[in-house]
Amino acid sequence: MKKIIQEIREDIVEKNAARCRERGITLPTFAQMKDPSKIPASIKERLSKVGLWDLDPANLYRITWKNEPVASGGGFNNGNWVEFPEALTGVPARIVGFVGKHFPTGAHKVGAAYGCLAPRLVTGQFDPDTQKAVWPSTGNYCRGGAFDCALLDCTPVAILPEGMSSERFDWLREIGAEVIATPGSESNVKEIYDKCWEIRRTRPDCVIFNQFEEFGNAIWHYEVTGSFIQDLHKRIAGPKGRMAGYVSATGSAGTIAAGDFLRTLHPALRVVAVEALQCPTLLHYGFGEHRIEGIGDKHLPWVHNIRNTDMICAVDDEATIQLMRLFNEQTGHEFLRGEGVPEETIAQLDLLGISCICNLVAAIKMAKYYELGPDDIVYFPQTDSMQLYQSRLAEQREANGEYSNIDAARHFSRYLEGLGLDYMRELNYYDRKSLHNFKYFTWVEQQGRTSEELRELWDPEFWEFTWAQAREWDQLIEDFNKRIEAGT
Repeated sequence: MKKIIQEIREDIVEKNAARCRERGITLPTFAQMKDPSKIPASIKERLSKVGLWDLDPANLYRITWKNEPVASGGGFNNGNWVEFPEALTGVPARIVGFVGKHFPTGAHKVGAAYGCLAPRLVTGQFDPDTQKAVWPSTGNYCRGGAFDCALLDCTPVAILPEGMSSERFDWLREIGAEVIATPGSESNVKEIYDKCWEIRRTRPDCVIFNQFEEFGNAIWHYEVTGSFIQDLHKRIAGPKGRMAGYVSATGSAGTIAAGDFLRTLHPALRVVAVEALQCPTLLHYGFGEHRIEGIGDKHLPWVHNIRNTDMICAVDDEATIQLMRLFNEQTGHEFLRGEGVPEETIAQLDLLGISCICNLVAAIKMAKYYELGPDDIVYFPQTDSMQLYQSRLAEQREANGEYSNIDAARHFSRYLEGLGLDYMRELNYYDRKSLHNFKYFTWVEQQGRTSEELRELWDPEFWEFTWAQAREWDQLIEDFNKRIEAGT
């Protein structure tokens, strides 16, 4: 088995350290992102004067789930989460979403991007003086990569489908990224890959950080997201609480890697991969287009350890769009109050972006499928919030008019109360292996991987070896910071 970073280029490392020294930059370790109490006091003091979205290198230390939920000057806390009551979910199981809005950029993808960029920066595999960082994405990942680049004074190139929300394009241009819009929308990942191959052929100054095959993406979630969920579970579970499920839309398959970490502590955990019904790639080897922004489709990401996935759940994109209105319109709030949903919950519904609503729906379906009770806890990521989708809400208002009480009743009844066990597939050993083999058609036939590499991915020891590399990366980051300090 080969390490992800196989060579350290000392000349570039020294140059990168000098560059960071000139700009007042140091890099957080994975351990600090997991536990912000380990962050130096000088950084915390500096952050007390920095806004959450400011282009200040100190914000690299805010790549954590444990930021105080304030726009500026915040420190760290135990994380942010929402527990959704039975009055909303209709199930006795405890369903808990952990909140990504309070990352810089308003989404957790700054972490996935950092997990790809930092190891190459501190080993000399990326040279910001001569190279640009390319971030292929269906939305938030390229935003996260562009933000990380801005903090590190690197040049970002963002690739994303032309059909994504206008907020994404506007912000990327404001931050100074080169923006490349590819044909299609959420489901058109192949077009993104084609653009990456074109860049490889024509722009030798570009380094492509493809989240769908970059293990740094999955490693960051294994280490940082997985440990945060475990910390949260210990805090809220109580004496009888069981971690019964972890539910995550696959997207690049980074976030679902937290399930690999959690399985080491909770062997009975069920990990549920979620996708759009309109593009049921995992469910039916299917294809199509959908409106759940943040989920790439029509293939299995290279970094998805499908052997660790217990169930596939497909969610109708119409459910996410109509629940978006129920959760964010005043009439919808009034209806939910009448159904007994607590005011505290209603006030936090805007913490759910479109793909987060998809995760919530899947968590409810999973709880119904396994007949979970009040001692069972299901966790899911709220990767971003409605802050990034106001244009989509405006489009619905323009297309469908004022939101009425009848609309709210219909949507609550159909997409919450009426959720059933349809479009769910529990995986046995050969189901998992079949899905794993399905990677061949994207990664071996199209993307230059080999059959031997694909077979290696099926070996559990491969993943143990891969996850363990985070410890080495932390040592490399610490050594890099010492180089920075040694030159001051």
